[in-house]
Amino acid sequence: MFKPALILFGLALFGIQSAPERKVTGSAVSSTRDPYVKIHLPESVKYVGADRWILYDVADCELHAFVEAEAQKNVQRLYWIQFEQYVPSKPDLAHTYDSPRHTQIDGLDSYVDTWPRADGEKTTPGSDREHLEALLRKQGYKMPSGMMYVRFVHLLDEQKRKELMIIYGEDLAPTRLAAADLEENGKARAQWPSLETDLIARAEKAIFLSAR
Repeated sequence: MFKPALILFGLALFGIQSAPERKVTGSAVSSTRDPYVKIHLPESVKYVGADRWILYDVADCELHAFVEAEAQKNVQRLYWIQFEQYVPSKPDLAHTYDSPRHTQIDGLDSYVDTWPRADGEKTTPGSDREHLEALLRKQGYKMPSGMMYVRFVHLLDEQKRKELMIIYGEDLAPTRLAAADLEENGKARAQWPSLETDLIARAEKAIFLSAR
């Protein structure tokens, strides 16, 4: 994990602000660049917080997290908003998403991926997931034993160096299935196509983008 001093040094080195620059008002995130957009979430969400750092020394990453949770802070639904772009010192790098599925989220073409995940699965050190989990822990939120996720990624430029990523996740408990059951060789894998179709539909209904 990057130490705070190293993060600040890296941000200064690449000419990047250390504080998140997108603004959060209620259940919406407003961005004045890359892209110029306002992301609206359900009014029932709670804002967990934000983080900004240099991801793996190559990308300026700004993350905002929201949840819908029970009174005991057990997460039921997660909204993960991330703005990311490669730093100028890495001009040859580009995003390489290869999902064949796409959707339009209020006019923005986005790659679509889905997956189940069990709580406690290994998290890569220094990853954006690690930063997300740190935000949740800091605010006292607890993840369920299993969740299912859909990720929407919009690439902003032809060089594929800038992206807007939105991840929506739901507690698997209502399905009475564990994440392992829905993995490729899981006992309930045949149910995954139906579950992911409904998951994508709920995410698209819950998330709305508009010009600021």
